[in-house]
Amino acid sequence: MIGLLKKMLGIGPKVDLGTVIANGGVIIDVRTPAEYAGGHVKGSLNIPLASLGSQLSKIKKDKPVITCCASGMRSSSAKSLLQANGYKEVHNGGSWFNLKKFEK
Repeated sequence: MIGLLKKMLGIGPKVDLGTVIANGGVIIDVRTPAEYAGGHVKGSLNIPLASLGSQLSKIKKDKPVITCCASGMRSSSAKSLLQANGYKEVHNGGSWFNLKKFEK
């Protein structure tokens, strides 16, 4: 029960996002196209949060997914949406800028 509570609250060991990306993880940037055009992680896929539900077919369920946005709020919502639709390994990467250090 405590483990479930910690997982729900996001408490506990953090995932090494660099390793997730190195192992084929896909970065989904859920900001608007204008925000994305202003800067983004190389290789990320731009699917705005408002249209994510209708574009799930663009995201493979058999690969880890990392969501990002400007601050982490929209990416948190995107993570929840993906999990509700059967995506098993989804991580909230927070701000896209924090993920830039993992660019290839």
